[in-house]
Amino acid sequence: MKIAIIVNPLIPVPPEQYGGIERIVFMLIQELKKNGHDVTLYANEHSQPGCKLVGFRESTHYGIKDLVKINRLTSKIAFQHFDIVHTFGRMNNIALLMLSRIPKIVSYQLPPTLSQVKKAVSIAYKHSLRFTACSNYIANQITAFADVTTIYNGVDINDYDFNADVAPDAPLTFLGRIQHEKGTAIAIHAAKKTNQKLVIAGNIPNEPKHQQYFDEQVKPYIDGEQIKYIGPVNNSQKNQLLRNSKAFLMPVTWDEPFGIVMAEALACGTPVIGFKRGAVPEVVTNGLNGFVCDTEVDMIKAINHIDSINRAACRQVAEQKFSAGVLAKQYEELYQLATRKN
Repeated sequence: MKIAIIVNPLIPVPPEQYGGIERIVFMLIQELKKNGHDVTLYANEHSQPGCKLVGFRESTHYGIKDLVKINRLTSKIAFQHFDIVHTFGRMNNIALLMLSRIPKIVSYQLPPTLSQVKKAVSIAYKHSLRFTACSNYIANQITAFADVTTIYNGVDINDYDFNADVAPDAPLTFLGRIQHEKGTAIAIHAAKKTNQKLVIAGNIPNEPKHQQYFDEQVKPYIDGEQIKYIGPVNNSQKNQLLRNSKAFLMPVTWDEPFGIVMAEALACGTPVIGFKRGAVPEVVTNGLNGFVCDTEVDMIKAINHIDSINRAACRQVAEQKFSAGVLAKQYEELYQLATRKN
């Protein structure tokens, strides 16, 4: 098939550090190429996707001018004999394609704006528009208004080294943005109350409220011994950190749409302990690859029982449910269905 894939212009594909959607798109492109598909990526001009690239000029914010430029480029897709167009960016990126007969797929990695979904469905050429969601939590918000399929995010299993056993004093890990919604402070309190070491990795978002959160609720507990903060990490550092961790903590205080880092931890054999928010219960099965908790007290109990989790089972879940091959096969099946019905 001849496939056009679109992402927003802010981050290159693949990303150097953070950029979950861009990493998913890169992984999907590699799998589609392996299976003989002709892929063109519309993305940041500095991308190196290993396929044809139509570059969007790099932008630091993504405003109206960027949207106009993107639509000028993507509107040409209708005349270039693509079998399908698939956007992981804003639905507005394909606004000028809505009336075209070409099958269109919009993949949601965040909670949808339902007014936009309903409007797009109303103006799109009949049966030409479909949606995917990165979890049932997201899909359930769309299903009353449009055709939506859940396709989980995933990881390239080969990028993560399985570790069947860790040292008794191996640390817990928190990896993500340092902010209230991610629950960094909760991870610290849970580690201290269980007398476990904790390694915190991630960036502090460039907003005063997040810096204040770090300064007041995280920094005072960092001692370089029990509680360490190592800042942002690259892919290699992330692999080493996760594979040598006793457990990955996911104490989110918001409804996480998916949380790719959970799949990354499982690929290393590291169990996940997370709060019952958003997609966490879809990724973590109690007692199999980690624990799903309601409260901080539950998280403390789970940490104390983490040795009951078989790390090989964690890796197996990653391979069977969240691997690049599984993800790509599901998208291919959807492409075929979309082109047949259109």
